[in-house]
Amino acid sequence: MHFDHQSEFAEFVAARSGSLIRLAYVLTGDQHAAEDLLQTALAKTAGRWRKIRSAPEAYVRRVMYHEQVSRWRSPRWGREHTAASLPDRPETERPDEIETRVTMQQALLALPARKRAVLVLRYYEDLSESEVAKIMGCSIGTVRSQTHQAVTRLRELIGRPVTLEA
Repeated sequence: MHFDHQSEFAEFVAARSGSLIRLAYVLTGDQHAAEDLLQTALAKTAGRWRKIRSAPEAYVRRVMYHEQVSRWRSPRWGREHTAASLPDRPETERPDEIETRVTMQQALLALPARKRAVLVLRYYEDLSESEVAKIMGCSIGTVRSQTHQAVTRLRELIGRPVTLEA
């Protein structure tokens, strides 16, 4: 990679890695797996930087989604489990907010991979239906139906109305 391209890539990583690691976490449900996913996606991005540097974030998102789908399909996926430890920090959220967040996270993790990915890209990343369709390699109609089915399933899992903002 040319020196100018290296500095552009480094600036991109510094500016967008926070947002990208959050997306990776929501896709994987595990901090360590999210870090691995993002690292893999950035390594692939670095190799194609010269061609994709005009819109690198969309490329990284697409790579992350496809990498995660490949991991879900792998027979080895899910064999390793990491133990999470809680950091020592004061409670800043109200108990009802924590309960809602935990309930939603559990419900999201119970969804099939594609439906969870549609919700993450559509509502967490605030992408349009056409952007989600492009990333996932499907039609806009598929994004709409997967979104509808996912929200319906979330309502069933949670047992109360779910409202998502688009």
